[in-house]
Amino acid sequence: RRVRRNLTYTCRANRNCPIDQHHRNQCQYCRLKKCLKVGMRREDRAVLGSAMQRSSLSPIAAVQRGRLPPSQHPNPAQYALVNGDPLNGHSYLSGYISLLLRAEPYPTSRYGSQCMQPNNIMGIENICELAARLLFSAVEWARNIPFFPDLQITDQVALLRLVWSELFVLNAAQCAMPLHVAPLLAAAGLHASPMSADRVVAFMDHIRIFQEQVEKLKALHVDSAEYSCIKAIVLFTTDACGLSDAAHIESLQEKSQCALEEYVRSQYPNQPTRFGKLLLRLP
Repeated sequence: RRVRRNLTYTCRANRNCPIDQHHRNQCQYCRLKKCLKVGMRREDRAVLGSAMQRSSLSPIAAVQRGRLPPSQHPNPAQYALVNGDPLNGHSYLSGYISLLLRAEPYPTSRYGSQCMQPNNIMGIENICELAARLLFSAVEWARNIPFFPDLQITDQVALLRLVWSELFVLNAAQCAMPLHVAPLLAAAGLHASPMSADRVVAFMDHIRIFQEQVEKLKALHVDSAEYSCIKAIVLFTTDACGLSDAAHIESLQEKSQCALEEYVRSQYPNQPTRFGKLLLRLP
């Protein structure tokens, strides 16, 4: 934020304040100094900040206006697995999962250790930033998986508009978002937009459902390949309005479901009901 907003901080002590989990917010000058010391680059933060500012649009609107172009991705017809692929498979569907995994933004490294430490206390501002990154990562992932970038742009937007909240839930569970985040999300939402009593009740109900869904997914110990398949199943839905080729999108959903089923049967042979449980946990 200091880089993006071109702020100047001043240390009130001797420019050597302790910066740890419990004191990191007491001196912004020393906190920035430590960030730069351990390798944070100003230009990287400036690029990230300007990209997010250019998208005062929502992530979905950014897709619609072409501001999040898809990265180079393999031809979906070429599903050969590379050496050392964790799937240890050779089928067409295993190759499909491999490409889904390559599109993953890997939240544990992207968002840092904060996301993975249940006992870490995060402030509202940190929570809002994490939530925004989770949402943008869902769009980034979709833009880089097989087949989705080849759909009509209107279909891409329609699908993301419909399922962004489900993808957010799955990303939150996948990065092991601490459970105390839900109340903070609620507090941030209520602070940002005053609501009537009825809307507050409905909003808090959504937060409760969000927390329950994340807890249930965590309890299943879903692995990365399963998360990728589940997100593809959620994304390729024919429930969106105005799709230009609903039959094709339905076939992509079926492909994703078949890939998940094959993977689960191969990797979890002692859990015959696991595939069904995963489908029941779809947000």
